[in-house]
Parts: sequence; C-alpha cells; structure tokens
Amino acid sequence: MKFKKPKFWDKKHPNLISYILFPLTFLLEANNFLLKFKSKKKIKIKTICIGNIYLGGTGKTPTTIKIYEILKEMKFNIVVGKKFYASHLDEQKLLQKKTNLIQDKEREKIIKEAIKNGYDTLVFDDGLQDQKVVYDLNLVCFDSQNFIGNGLLIPSGPLREKLNSLKKYDVVIFKDSNDNLKNYINIIKKINPNIKVFQSYLKIKNIKDFNLNKDYIIFSGIGNSKSFKETLINNKFNIIKEINFPDHYQYKKVDLIKIINEAKKINADILTTEKDFMKISEYNLNSIHSINVDLVIEKENILREILKNKLNEKS
Repeated sequence: MKFKKPKFWDKKHPNLISYILFPLTFLLEANNFLLKFKSKKKIKIKTICIGNIYLGGTGKTPTTIKIYEILKEMKFNIVVGKKFYASHLDEQKLLQKKTNLIQDKEREKIIKEAIKNGYDTLVFDDGLQDQKVVYDLNLVCFDSQNFIGNGLLIPSGPLREKLNSLKKYDVVIFKDSNDNLKNYINIIKKINPNIKVFQSYLKIKNIKDFNLNKDYIIFSGIGNSKSFKETLINNKFNIIKEINFPDHYQYKKVDLIKIINEAKKINADILTTEKDFMKISEYNLNSIHSINVDLVIEKENILREILKNKLNEKS
C-alpha cells in the first residue's frame, strides 16, 4: 500500500479537514473498545511487543533490532516475530539481515513456531493493538518531532489509540529530541506515573565512507523522512535536494534513473536509508549509497535491568 502521511496530521491543532473526518474516528474508537473483550491467551514463552500508537515513522524497527541485540548479549535465546504484510517487505528484509526472524500472517502461528524451536523470548515488531496476545512487556515508540501530531485518531489524525492508552503500557522510547520533549514526558507521566521513559538517537555507523565536503541528493520512502534528513544534517551532510516517496514505496528502476540523472546535473552524490536501499539492491546501481545506523538508547543500563527483571519473572 502506498501511503503518504497527510500534512494536517502533524499540525499543532486540528484543522477543518480533521473536523470533517472526525465522525469516522468513532469507528476506530469503537473497534478499540470491543477488542478489550476478546479473550487473551497467556503463552509459554516470554514476549515483548515494540509498537506505536502513532502511525508510522517512530523508529519501531531500529528499536526492535536494538532490543534484540541487547537481549542476545544478555544470553537470552531470542527470536524476532513480524506479522507478514506484502507491502512491508523493506522492514522484513532489514529484520532478516540483522536479527533471527519468524514471519507469518498470524501472530499466534509465530508464537507456536518460536516455542516449537525452543526459544525462550520472542520480540514482536509491531502488534500493540493485537488483543489476542498478552505481552510480558510493552514498549511504545514515539518520534519527538511529531509526538502525537494533532492528537486525533485516524483518519482525523495519526493516532491508532488515544494517548491515555499509555496507562496499560510499560516503557516509552523517544527517538531524537527537541525543546518540547520534557513537556511530552510530563504529559505521559501524568497518564501513567509508573511508565519508564527513555531517549534515543540514531548513530551513523559508516559515516567514514562519505565525503562531507560533497553535495548530496537524498531520497526515502519511510514513515518519517524528516527524521532521516535531520540525522544527516546533524552529522554535517550538505543536502541540496530531498525527494520523498510514500511509506513502503516499491521503487521502479525508472524512479532511480531519474534521481541519478538529476544528481549528475548538479554534481551531487546520492544517499538513502538502509531500509530503502534493501528494496533497490537488485538494480545494482553503484551511484546510490545508504547510511547504516545504530540506535543508541540513553541510560541503556536501566532499560537492561527492566528487561532482565521482567523476563526472569515467573509466569
């Protein structure tokens, strides 16, 4: 599915379009309410869910990879689960590259496969809104630049659930920082005083591969292209043109040739995200490069203790 986030979703206050669409939000709200009454199954494996209540662009997949790496280092026998969507092949390829991954169209089947193969811990990339599973630990990802956008549910705004849903979750991880972050944390703490909040940022691991004296054209088809651009700017890349595609965009070769020709005209190098690069690698276009990133979580030692304590609890 090609999805480009409406700009009005991230305005500080709802606009006319938001109010026109507002009656449709009751459908999502009713669905969320009814899901509370579905039977939940306790399972014979420890589970962590890393998801979001803001639709797209919150750093969910990098966070999943980071939690996987932390738990593997802590000697947990861990596997990542990802519900299969044909439109999300970019995320799935990245997880296959960096983790041990089980995919299926049903999360219950992923759980059965993990148990069958003797894993003791299963980390789900996405699935907070799946009420069929009782997770041992729930992590919610936010991007600090957007937070909750205009604060309304889909389609009036970007939220899958209302912010007060944080009452039922355990950990919040903010990607990046801004001047309002302290205020956002205070808002969250008023909803759930016991929730643990962490800050994180993306570190470019292969920055030495690039000439920072060059000009760059950048392109991406991700949930939050602004975050990609800001990561590059913070690392002193000189960006002279940016091209954005819808989230999970499936590139055609003609799209890439146009970008290459544009770069030649202005004597610029071309840069994209690792996730986007996974989708275009089949074309073997040597003039397009990607950054490789690692998520750095501040006060990671505290998060490690939370993970250790929760996963060692007896069921």
